[in-house]
Amino acid sequence: MANASAPKTVLIAPDKFKGSLTASEVADALAVGLRSVGAVRCELLPLADGGDGSVDAAVASGFARHAFVVPGPTGQPVQAIIAFDGVTAVVEVANTCGLGLLPDGRLLPLDASSRGFGEAVLFALSFRPARIVLALGGSASTDGGMGMLTALGYRFLDASGCSLEGNGRNLGLVHSVDAPPGLIGVELIVASDVHNPLCGPDGAPAVFGPQKGASLADVAALDAGLTHFVSVLTSGGFESAASLAEHPGAGSAGGVGFACMLLGASQVSGADYFLDLLDFDARKEGCDLVVTGEGSIDEQTLAGKLPAAVARRSGTRPIIAVAGRSLLPRERWSEMSLSRVYTLTDYTDRDSSKDPGFSVELLRRIGREIGEGLE
Repeated sequence: MANASAPKTVLIAPDKFKGSLTASEVADALAVGLRSVGAVRCELLPLADGGDGSVDAAVASGFARHAFVVPGPTGQPVQAIIAFDGVTAVVEVANTCGLGLLPDGRLLPLDASSRGFGEAVLFALSFRPARIVLALGGSASTDGGMGMLTALGYRFLDASGCSLEGNGRNLGLVHSVDAPPGLIGVELIVASDVHNPLCGPDGAPAVFGPQKGASLADVAALDAGLTHFVSVLTSGGFESAASLAEHPGAGSAGGVGFACMLLGASQVSGADYFLDLLDFDARKEGCDLVVTGEGSIDEQTLAGKLPAAVARRSGTRPIIAVAGRSLLPRERWSEMSLSRVYTLTDYTDRDSSKDPGFSVELLRRIGREIGEGLE
């Protein structure tokens, strides 16, 4: 048993296990296991990197949770959540127009819209925040943010002067745009680590369209539609539209990143911004060990995903990673200063990602093993 006079303090700071457990569920399960050992004190800090799960992470860190109803990706009402701490609001694509909100999971790459995200931004504005963090990721649409902009008062007209709904199918029909005044007095921040442009071989349709059900023909149609959309915006007075479309990150969330830039949003690293927003540097002080993790640890993790940012900012403290699986060989753990990597696949041959309850069981077991190692 650990020395009762000198309990160890562990900061549990994971990202979500995508498609299986939220960051809060991962942290809670590990904490149950760690605390079962005895003299272990746990600090829980569920994290996000600006993608799906960002609102949940903000709420878990103390932001107030505000629920409201928006049109989902296909127009059906869905209950969405924003987070607000009196200064900063966090608004998320995934819980307003995300893939997980499609009725019966049916993919609709041409008809899905980002309008719900725009309505979430409007709802956030009603709280008079100083800034709004726009968390992009997990979108069902590839509409260049046309739906979002429509919710914010933009009118996209066809050649007959009729208003168009914002979706991928209508991009190529836009003939003119009627823009409202900007969102004056509010700082807009896109916290994202996606670097794709809007169009072309590395753009939103080509790279992310197939994940949303787009066929080769759909990808070509969406790419042509977005190119046309940019052209109309440029001729309609948005002189920077073409350069913004080529900017890294414009292709995030099916082009919502591009629309956010049109609104004047600044871009920051999602992982580092959320570590600052959720006060990681202060929370790590006094901790003897940091436990981080995500669903899969691999080359992308090393390239700067959240666990790598946590490791980089943990200083000289020992760092342990917990994941659903790891494709990182042991000899490369040192690249993230990891002393150990635990994976659920080490404990079972079953696909635990399909069974959240089983994943929680395994995480509790791993938490206990980590705690026993502190004795």
